[in-house]
Amino acid sequence: MKQLIDKFIEYLRYERNVSPETIREYRRDMQQFADFLTPPGEQTLPLEQIDHRVIREYVAFMYDRKLEKASVARRLASMRTFFKFCVREKYVKLNPARLIATPKLPKRIPQIPTAEEMNGFLDQMARGGMAAKAKARRKREPSEREEAEVKILLKRDRAILELLYGAGVRVSELVGLNLEDVDRAGQMLRVLGKGRKERVVPYGAKAQEALEAYWPVRDEILAQRASKVKKNAEAVFLNHLGGRLTNTWVRVLVKKHTRLANANWDLHPHSLRHAFATHLLADGADLRAIQELLGHVSLSTTQRYTQATVKQLMDVYDKAHPHA
Repeated sequence: MKQLIDKFIEYLRYERNVSPETIREYRRDMQQFADFLTPPGEQTLPLEQIDHRVIREYVAFMYDRKLEKASVARRLASMRTFFKFCVREKYVKLNPARLIATPKLPKRIPQIPTAEEMNGFLDQMARGGMAAKAKARRKREPSEREEAEVKILLKRDRAILELLYGAGVRVSELVGLNLEDVDRAGQMLRVLGKGRKERVVPYGAKAQEALEAYWPVRDEILAQRASKVKKNAEAVFLNHLGGRLTNTWVRVLVKKHTRLANANWDLHPHSLRHAFATHLLADGADLRAIQELLGHVSLSTTQRYTQATVKQLMDVYDKAHPHA
């Protein structure tokens, strides 16, 4: 099974051009299934003996472990893709996961800040308000060097948040940006989306301002870590050690700045992408244009943002109309 999973991962990487993060998810999902097929002290169940009944047992096992429906659905999707690969390579004749129904997932309306809240949050960063709050939370007085580092990294963090909101890019697209992907004169980004599909997206004046403040910071990080950053020298966003930022790192810094702002919303990188689309739609942007900007294959994926907008309108109506 391990050898098959390795071959499957190679197929995803080299033939399907799947993103590294998605590959990690596929590998994790299939390894967890392989662990289920290998009871303690026993050998792994042979591939040819895995039928729909075995997969139903695995689904029941996941529910017994209190996994959410979304996690069950994702693992089933991974297994379908894996067995489809096995059928193609003639390891098995049929795809047993094809017979298992995906659990019905609730349609959740994303909770996002309003345009006014987002403007206030990002303007506070631009004025240095976050730096003052970070300093106030320290248990001791920071040294001059520590204070300088905080100010440097806050400029980087502001550029990241402005691009996530101002261009609507995925966090994986943001951390994958290289210098050649940024058209500073035209205020455009070339990003590599899902399925290695390339698209060009614009970004606004606020993001441009934040980026211009960040470039000297990036040069300073490179100068300090010149011997360690050769392979990341083209990356737009660097950590304090000179390495390329990771998805997890960006999620952590978004959470950190939300806490510093004392915001009552649970902000994460994808929230900013939702906010980007919802605020465009609320101001009259065409849904097809938003689909292109987000890089969605299907318009139905983009249409989820209309639900958020209608919900906001209903909230306003309920609060303001005398007969509501």
